[in-house]
Amino acid sequence: MEEKLTQRSVWEKISNKLSKRSLWMLHYCTGCGAIELPPTMTARFDMERFGISPMVTPRQADILLITGYLSVKTLKRVVLTYEQMQAPKYVVGFGSCTINGGMYWNSYSTMKCLDQYIPVETYIAGCMPRPEAIIASFNDLIAKIDRGEANSWKDYYKNYDFYKANQDRTFEGPIETYNDIKADAAMFNIK
Repeated sequence: MEEKLTQRSVWEKISNKLSKRSLWMLHYCTGCGAIELPPTMTARFDMERFGISPMVTPRQADILLITGYLSVKTLKRVVLTYEQMQAPKYVVGFGSCTINGGMYWNSYSTMKCLDQYIPVETYIAGCMPRPEAIIASFNDLIAKIDRGEANSWKDYYKNYDFYKANQDRTFEGPIETYNDIKADAAMFNIK
């Protein structure tokens, strides 16, 4: 029994080492924060040298980068996008808008605290964060993956009732999702 646990932890270490160097990012641009992404992706800062590349579909992405404010309508799309991603998956909240609504904080239709609806691995503070801050946050995420500490995606399975209740309250009823969350939790032995 102990040998099996040791082998599994070794496998997890190997998996973490490999996945930290091949992260595909889907950026969900809902506001002005997206303006800082092109300089981060292009030659001057070149985020691809860290193994992070843009992706066009959630089913192949590892990172969901949410830039800008979220309304109820866009939050619904973000939740559906997140649920289409394969585990392990990481959410990065980009800018003040994902943390507290940013300059739209007093709007009735602006969502505050993205982590009340889906688990967020890390936030990048600022309005708008500079490319250096984006690269530093991605490097922190890579280090967390390497150490096996980037596990917020498991929280979605463990605390699905909490997230689902917040989503239902905001959307005024349940939304149709693509994945069977309970089946995914069983597949990863998450209790």
